[in-house]
Amino acid sequence: MPIADFSLKDRIAIITGASRGIGQAIALGFAEAGAQVILSSRKQADLEKVAQEIENSGGKARAIAAHTGKKEDIDRLVDETLKAFGRIDILVNNAGTNPVFGSILDISAEAWDKIMAVNLKGYFLLAQRAARAMKERGKGAIVNMASTGGIRSPLGIGAYGISKAGVIMLTKVLASELGAYGIRVNCIAPGLIATKFSEALWKNPQIREHAERTASLHRIGEANEIVGAAIYLASDAASYVTGETLPVCGGSLV
Repeated sequence: MPIADFSLKDRIAIITGASRGIGQAIALGFAEAGAQVILSSRKQADLEKVAQEIENSGGKARAIAAHTGKKEDIDRLVDETLKAFGRIDILVNNAGTNPVFGSILDISAEAWDKIMAVNLKGYFLLAQRAARAMKERGKGAIVNMASTGGIRSPLGIGAYGISKAGVIMLTKVLASELGAYGIRVNCIAPGLIATKFSEALWKNPQIREHAERTASLHRIGEANEIVGAAIYLASDAASYVTGETLPVCGGSLV
């Protein structure tokens, strides 16, 4: 396979949750691979810092703050992208939330709704809007960020795991329906990654020890270790791959 197949040169890519962690790492990686990246998260100031880092490295980036738990923000993100660039080639649904830790018996209806609104409904709405634009061109790639917690029951973050299981099925349904229009939809399922988002887990000695002991590589991951999988699934290197979930978890599912 030619290395050029992994290039994202001149692709227009929306990346949510891009101000830090996995989203930031993917944004930097996509820009290095040649994409023009549209960075999105809730806070404009945080996005501007990442955009400046990309620009300083010779890449192209634009920051558009949006809360993916709100439909009006999703619509504005897509509309502004289309107005500025005329198309969307790649969408990376990465924004996420998990406001609670503990038993599923104790979670409030409000916390449940917040998790589902951002982690699942937001993914659906943004994928729907992006796919409508991609359909007109007969080509596109959507990469959804799930979790190993969506494959097996996660301790203490049950509602989060349920939302990510929903993301995996959303990916399959979208892939099935959108393949006829040349749109591929795939999913990445990270294991425990050392980011600010997950620090309540990896800073907990018992949880970290369990994660390291059960992973075949006997360690937790870093955000930059998700980037290669994202570039692969977004690029022409994965031109015959759709509807799949790629675990990036150091062998924790083994």
